[in-house]
Amino acid sequence: MKPYIALSLLPLLAACGDKPAPPSPQPRVVLAFEVRAGAGATVSEYSGEVRARHEAALGFRVGGKLVERRVEVGDRVAAGQVLARLDAGDLSQSQRGAEAQQAAAEAEVRFARAELERYRGLHTQKFVSQAALEAKETALKAAEEKLRAAGAQGVIARNQTTYADLSSDRPGVVAAVLAEAGQVVAAGQPVLRVAQGGEREVVIALPENRVAEAAPGVAARVTLWALPDKAYQGRVREVAPQADAITRTYAARVAITNADAQVRLGQTARVLFQGGKPEGKTTLLPSGAVFQKDKQAAVWVIAADGRVHLRPVQVSAWREDGAAVSAGVSEGERIVAAGAYKLMEGETVRVADGRRP
Repeated sequence: MKPYIALSLLPLLAACGDKPAPPSPQPRVVLAFEVRAGAGATVSEYSGEVRARHEAALGFRVGGKLVERRVEVGDRVAAGQVLARLDAGDLSQSQRGAEAQQAAAEAEVRFARAELERYRGLHTQKFVSQAALEAKETALKAAEEKLRAAGAQGVIARNQTTYADLSSDRPGVVAAVLAEAGQVVAAGQPVLRVAQGGEREVVIALPENRVAEAAPGVAARVTLWALPDKAYQGRVREVAPQADAITRTYAARVAITNADAQVRLGQTARVLFQGGKPEGKTTLLPSGAVFQKDKQAAVWVIAADGRVHLRPVQVSAWREDGAAVSAGVSEGERIVAAGAYKLMEGETVRVADGRRP
């Protein structure tokens, strides 16, 4: 290269050397939560439905086509009130057939009795044998037995005709409608569920590891989704002895001991068991702070230099107000409360209030 060309390039090279370095990336802004120690006992919470203690699933005693349903959910019913009706055409035909058979059997009895009287007279006059007379006596007995059987069938047919009307044997409130008009139902199939007035309960599902903590007699606190600021007293009345085949949970019924008019059937309720089996000291963390990493619950702990580090934790219970953690964090530590899925190990963060950790 010629000397004068090299000298002319020196200012350009100097300018390139003075180019400023690219700015360093800004720390990600996060919300922080300071860990505070909690109580030593776990708090178990379950959602359920308010039901009546005494309920009856009503169904027809005979099968047939449902042609009329006279009540809706929430309707009050009286004892003996007709709630639904089947098509009674076939039942009426069966009743008429049974009545005809009974009439024919009665005619056979009258004929057999007349024949027996006639043969007795002939036997007295020595016109028929003793064997012939005994045959007529046997025929009368058979006709009388046939009449009794026909009478029983007639009673059954008449009863089945009345079974086309579904009625409640006691007063209550319609809690559920399980069949509609036009549907063909089998004998005994539930069509309506009627709840009796009086005591109210919450039906919940217990996992296998919590059945012992919710034994019959255990106290609970019940709140309604519609009335979150009002609490009711509850007590476990019964727990199913066998788990559900599909959910593998145990059905439990919690009686509301101080229920009032605001507790209505079908409402969503929360049941809380306070002071269950201790699992060491627990700490309540925001739900957004806990996430799954390789099938393990974890949080991001903010170090003094502003970097985040992954920390596995043990969640003892999930609650509406957060996650109860029994191991993995210490009091006074700060963790990322939101946006945990976007961070990486060792990444520098900045707390949302503008101060560096």
